[in-house]
Parts: sequence; structure tokens; C-alpha cells
Amino acid sequence: MSENHHHYRPENSRGLIFAVFINLSLTLFQFIGGILSGSLSLLADAVHNLSDAASLGIALFARKISLKPADEAKTFGYQRAEVIAALINTTLLITISLYLIYEAFLRLLEPQVIAGSIIIFVATIALIIDILTAIITFKKSKNNMNMKAAFLHNLSDALSSIAVIIAGLLIFLYKIYWIDTALTFLVAGFILWQAMKLLPNTIHLLMEGSPKNIFPKDIKESIKKIVGIKDIHHIHVWHLDENRIAMEANVIVTANRLSEVEPIKNKIKILLKNNFNIVHSTLEFEHYKNSKSGDSN
Repeated sequence: MSENHHHYRPENSRGLIFAVFINLSLTLFQFIGGILSGSLSLLADAVHNLSDAASLGIALFARKISLKPADEAKTFGYQRAEVIAALINTTLLITISLYLIYEAFLRLLEPQVIAGSIIIFVATIALIIDILTAIITFKKSKNNMNMKAAFLHNLSDALSSIAVIIAGLLIFLYKIYWIDTALTFLVAGFILWQAMKLLPNTIHLLMEGSPKNIFPKDIKESIKKIVGIKDIHHIHVWHLDENRIAMEANVIVTANRLSEVEPIKNKIKILLKNNFNIVHSTLEFEHYKNSKSGDSN
């Protein structure tokens, strides 16, 4: 297949591998700090960081799979592996946010004394690591849903760390213990909101949904302007993966010889690529006298 537009070098994955390692280390550091301080928000941040490490690992694994060349088993290639990874990561985000909300409700029923100084120290270290990891994933997130999901993990973690630092300061200075639970609700709500925004697009791709702003009627009107085309029907447009769009259709022509059909086909291919960014098209040609279909799909 010649349509694989990914450009991948082994060093591209080194940043992600490093990000997985530091997130795992941070998870252990935060978990110990959360136990020592009694902070739910710090433990929540530890759980969130663990999910980040998992999401980055999944993203890295899917990225490598997606770069495999097309073969007999996967004739369109393996790029959709990244969409599957995005779905897994988004599902993890939703699950974690709901768990944090549940734990925050339990803390409301049983308030605890919390050590603010430990929270501030641990959360500050976490924030530095979160920002570094977010920078790594952001550079790779443009036009890539898989890496965008991983970046959202890290962005929400950085915001979570900021919230935990604020909670630690208020607890340390003013003994406002309830702020720890309140900020846990806030962080969990933000995570849930981000995940729910990403989920519909991910499912749409996996369901081979039509690309946004590309409509069969517009394709039909454009193609019918080409000389030698009587009609076009049975138009189907879908995403092969996040960046590639495919189409199939039946084209009714007035040409009587195959040599006359070839130029028409080339004009259609060029039009589809230039006007609709459709890089793969399968076209079936019929002579208008033999066409029995009046379908204008």
C-alpha cells in the first residue's frame, strides 16, 4: 500500500517511553505521600497518574502497530489501531473519574485530618513531571486522536496537581480540610467532561462514520459536472482511519469504449482528492443504456 503517510523513526518513541517511566515512578511517590498525609486528592492524583502511564503505554504500543505495512490480513493497513487505543484510554478516563467521585462522597461522610505540608511537596514534584509529560505528548498529538487522548490524560493530571497544591496550601495555612474533597470533585468532573467530549468522535471512526462536512450530495453534484458522466449513485464515504477517507460509488457514463472511461476515472480521482481529500476510491462504471438503477443515493 502506498497510502501510509506516517513518518516514524525509532527515536520518536523514546520520549513516550521516558514519559511512561516517570509516570510510574510518580505514581508510587504520590501513593506513599497520600498515605502519609491522609489526602484523598493526592491519592486520586496517584491513581490518575497510574492511568496516564497505562494510557501512554497503550498509545505507544498502538502507534507501533499502526505503522505496520498493509498485508493480506489487513489490506487497508493497521492505522486504526490508534483509534482503538484512543477508545481504551477514553474509557479509562471515564472509569477513573467516576471512581474519584465515589471516593469523594465517602470522604464527605468521614472527614479526616490531613497533613498539608506533605501534600504541597508531593504535588509540586508531580506538577513538574505532569508538565514535562504533557509537552512530550502534545508535540505528537496534532492530527492524531490516539496521542490526543494521551495528551488529555497528562493535561488533566497537571490541572489535578495544581488543584492539590492549592488544597495543600489551604490545609497547611488555614486547616480547611474539606477543600481536599471539594477539589477531588472538581478534578474528577473535569476528567469526565474531557473524556465525554472525545468519546463520540472515537466511536464515530470505529463505526466507519462519514467525515464531517463531506456529504454524498455534494460529491454527486461535483462529479456530474464532468463531461461524459450521466449520473452517480450508491455513494458511500467513510474513514479508513483518522486521516484517510475512502469512497465507493457506481458511475453511469455515456462513453462506449473502455479507452474513453479511463480519462473520466482519472478526472474523478483528482476531483475527489483535491475537493474532498478522499485518498482512496473504488468506482464501478456502467453505461447509461444498461443501467437499471434510478437510485440517486
